[in-house]
Amino acid sequence: MFQINKFILIICCFAFSLAYSQEISLFQQFNGRYDYLAIGNTLNQFENNLDRSFCEILPESGAELNLNPNWNIVAAYLYWAGSGNGDTDVSLNGNPFSADNTYLVDYNDPIYGLLTYFSCYTDITDYLRATGNDTYTFSNLDISETLTTNEGYCGNRTNFAGWSIYVIYDNTDLPINQINLFQGLEIINRNVQEKTILLENINVLDNEGAKIGFLAWEGDVNLNYGESLLINNNLLSNPPLNPSNNAFNGTNSFTGSNTFYNGDLDVYNIENNIAIGDNSVEIKLTTGETDEFGVLRADLIILNNVVTVLNSQLPDATVSVDNYFLECATRNVTINFTAFNNNATEILPAATPIAFYADGVLVAQSETTNSIPIDGFETQSITINIPETISDSFTLQIVIDDTGNGAGIVTELNELNNTTIEGITLLPIPEAIPLNPLESCDIGFNKATFNLTEQLQFIDYETLEGVSYYQTETDLFNQENEILIPEYFENTSSPQEIFIRVNADFCFNFYKFKVSVKNCPPNIPQVFTPNHDGFNDWFNIQGLYNIFENHKLLIYNRWGTLIFQGNNNLPWDGTANKGLTNQGNRVPVGTYFYVLFLNDESFENITGWVYVNY
Repeated sequence: MFQINKFILIICCFAFSLAYSQEISLFQQFNGRYDYLAIGNTLNQFENNLDRSFCEILPESGAELNLNPNWNIVAAYLYWAGSGNGDTDVSLNGNPFSADNTYLVDYNDPIYGLLTYFSCYTDITDYLRATGNDTYTFSNLDISETLTTNEGYCGNRTNFAGWSIYVIYDNTDLPINQINLFQGLEIINRNVQEKTILLENINVLDNEGAKIGFLAWEGDVNLNYGESLLINNNLLSNPPLNPSNNAFNGTNSFTGSNTFYNGDLDVYNIENNIAIGDNSVEIKLTTGETDEFGVLRADLIILNNVVTVLNSQLPDATVSVDNYFLECATRNVTINFTAFNNNATEILPAATPIAFYADGVLVAQSETTNSIPIDGFETQSITINIPETISDSFTLQIVIDDTGNGAGIVTELNELNNTTIEGITLLPIPEAIPLNPLESCDIGFNKATFNLTEQLQFIDYETLEGVSYYQTETDLFNQENEILIPEYFENTSSPQEIFIRVNADFCFNFYKFKVSVKNCPPNIPQVFTPNHDGFNDWFNIQGLYNIFENHKLLIYNRWGTLIFQGNNNLPWDGTANKGLTNQGNRVPVGTYFYVLFLNDESFENITGWVYVNY
């Protein structure tokens, strides 16, 4: 008795590299007034499990595409599959195409050992849009070396090849649907007789018209070993093409054909197998049964693609960081971000909340200002002050549809794509660089004039336009109340701190120093003329009055007699205020002697003479 094996390959390959078995998961999603159809054909002459008369495949086969005039192509994909490691270069209507992706799967046959099968995919959207309705002929698939060098494929009758085109189109008369393309490569056989695949990331608002489709290879109408296909634990059937006990049997649901030899292009209505509110679909495949002699017989099934079409009118909020800007010497971050409603089937409402987290701590909140249409977006900007408790380097997390506690208010197609993250490092607040103090002579009442630009020789700067002077550190950070004439700065206290800001490429450096008022030796004239002509009418000692405020001035005549005693409030105007006579009278022309008590520990008393003339 010879061994007969059945191999089923279900294909919609959406990837861009060589791939081996992997779990079925969502690859692409289309949302809108969309539906899909498929065409294709076998390259087998007959069913390979009935007739051993052929091993080679046909050089070409064709299928006709008929799209209604009001159907617009959204996407189109060409698939081909067969025995062996694959041929990645094929032709469609004489035009060459190469695979975007090749999937491989191995089967260890109990008689022939390890056998490999392949499927390929390429995007032909632009080509199909340009060509439109036509009879499409597929050719140049060469697996001859595989079939002639390994007798296992023809020996166990899994010598097959075929092709298909999937077309996703829009039609304004359709309801808003969500089309999900799931991909992977999973297998069941005599060792693993049951496989459950959970299709997630869907949302069912209305189950009317819901359907699920498959593209399969190596299906045989006369082989049925416990083969079943279940959706949400409900057995699927589509008689007479696809009975419940032989789902993959060489049929095409789109044309009603049962001569799609060793291939299946099938779609099922699942209105009664899926419920409103469902966000996942469970697919179960089974194979294997024991015959009357106690021998286990099982089919080999490899699942690579599932397509669901579901009515689902919901928004899908996502967010991205466009760019951000740091403010030097602050913990402020200005973030430009965009809220999207891509991959959606409904408008995203205004006032959808947006939360901002720094290392998991809520630091700001915002919301969308307008309703965002399907495939629309809204750009915003926000300035956030990062608390001191957050490190300078942190992870910014923006979550749309988040009220600040992880909860949303909008039901979405996908609740798992609301977050974007961005690593941010704040600019360090610069530290002040100390400079030596400046001193200047008191000009009265503890005031002095300083040339602050004298400090430029001790700092690094490129241009004077980038240098500015301030009386407080706060003013320097905020760039407010700049000292406009630093060459002639008059202090307001002594000592007084001054700050210099030097702008750099990304931030600034700043310096600090003190200005102090000092008492300088007074400048004493040697003559004055108290004749009331308005010029030099008093003993004007420069740098004395309102500077050495506690000084005492004594004036003596040439005989040593004290004739005047003065202080800060009583300068000498040439009259006497001491002695028994002449008080209040002008002193005669002549030389007089003085003793000046500065009463400053930094200075000694000063003595000298002055000539009085009229």
